[in-house]
Amino acid sequence: MWRSITIATIVTVILTPLVKGMRFDLETGATKCITEDIKINAMTVGKYSIVKPVEGFPLSAEDRITVRVTSPLGNNYHYADRKDSGSFAFTAGEAGDYMACFWAAKQSPDKSLSIDFEWKSGLAAKDWSKVAKKGQVEMMELELKKLYDSVTMVHEEMFNLRAREEMMQHLIRSTNAKMATFSFFSLIICLSVAALQL
Repeated sequence: MWRSITIATIVTVILTPLVKGMRFDLETGATKCITEDIKINAMTVGKYSIVKPVEGFPLSAEDRITVRVTSPLGNNYHYADRKDSGSFAFTAGEAGDYMACFWAAKQSPDKSLSIDFEWKSGLAAKDWSKVAKKGQVEMMELELKKLYDSVTMVHEEMFNLRAREEMMQHLIRSTNAKMATFSFFSLIICLSVAALQL
């Protein structure tokens, strides 16, 4: 039992870094949207491309997609019309669910396009290998930068959790006060009705 759990854990840990993105099919004339929850001031990077049905041959001129990335409030962060591939990068101006929508023009006959899509945000959006190459940073310094960014994210998350906890405590106190007032008036009404009956 433990041996199979250990093997499954090792396989999962080994295969996890190999997962780079996702691939999905998009019917012509249809739209498909993908959302990502992004915190405010977080860096986000995305890449998309249509998979060639036959390797070595170019895509036809009709095989193009339109891509739009919008913020939770509806602001456009990226728009590309009739492209076979592209990328986007931005720093989130607001927290919430950002949406990337893909649309393929109607074709006759209908066909399905396979799209490779990779969307990273926060710490995952930074390419640490390029940082190491650019500055000729030693391995230990690179690890310290990673740890510092991780600690900063955890620190910000702690402040967010504290703020949410304060809001919830305020809500609990106000609800408790309203319930006490309601109970007091209910008791007075019940006693009044009992007195009237007597």
